[in-house]
Amino acid sequence: MLTVPIRQLGESERATVERILDQDPYAGAQIAERVAAHGLNWWRSDGRIYGYGPARRIESVCWSGAHLVPVCTTPPAIAAFAELLGADPRICSSIIGRSEAVLDLWDRLGGHWGPARDVRPHQPLLVADREAPITPDPDVRLVRSNEVDQLFPAAVAMYTEEVGVSPLLDDGGRGYKRRIAELVRGKRAYARFIGDRVIFKAELAIVTRRTTQVQGVWVDPEFRGQGLAASAMAAVVRDALQRVAPTVSLYVNDYNTPARRVYARCGFIQQGSFATVLF
Repeated sequence: MLTVPIRQLGESERATVERILDQDPYAGAQIAERVAAHGLNWWRSDGRIYGYGPARRIESVCWSGAHLVPVCTTPPAIAAFAELLGADPRICSSIIGRSEAVLDLWDRLGGHWGPARDVRPHQPLLVADREAPITPDPDVRLVRSNEVDQLFPAAVAMYTEEVGVSPLLDDGGRGYKRRIAELVRGKRAYARFIGDRVIFKAELAIVTRRTTQVQGVWVDPEFRGQGLAASAMAAVVRDALQRVAPTVSLYVNDYNTPARRVYARCGFIQQGSFATVLF
């Protein structure tokens, strides 16, 4: 039996949720973006946000939808969330967040939801709050709305390489292409072109008032090892800080040494560690 109440939160508790998300603006960024855009009533159709805390004093939250995202959790909160969520079949495609919370949650849920396709236990969380100390690549720019078809093959290549499955499998890639087009329309997709060929790309996948999270960083294999990535990322960081948010954040697999070197050259500082469980 749960000894501390867990309940689904609604719009009347939006200020409480925003306060908790502000306590960890990087782990909570994905939720914060959606709350800002849709409020908490939106969760009823596309997911649920649960709160944990004694006597109606919410201390921790957990978003359960396409992804499972715990924020500001303690071990008792994780145990309670796992007890609640483990009673139902898995609906999420991944668990993402601070390493300790994600791995504890997965330890408790694995017997109900397992096996996972992949567990990435240590992904350094990196943050930059100032422009890179290297010269940005002047050829990296925002992708234009008429260039989605040129960007899409690079996005598919990146996704397949990073996640381990192709985004074309479920619906031929239609949903993924809509997402790429949405990022382009929102002036959140960057690329460097040679003719019609994309040789570098990155997106601002999440934007909040506290941070923007970079995802989808990719260099064409033919151009790797030539020093292109650092100056290209410097251009992304400069534009994002000037135009979008006060910090730029991302998380990277700990074994990806070349990428970590690039981010270090761009001035990113580690602010803890994420973990990801992929299904």
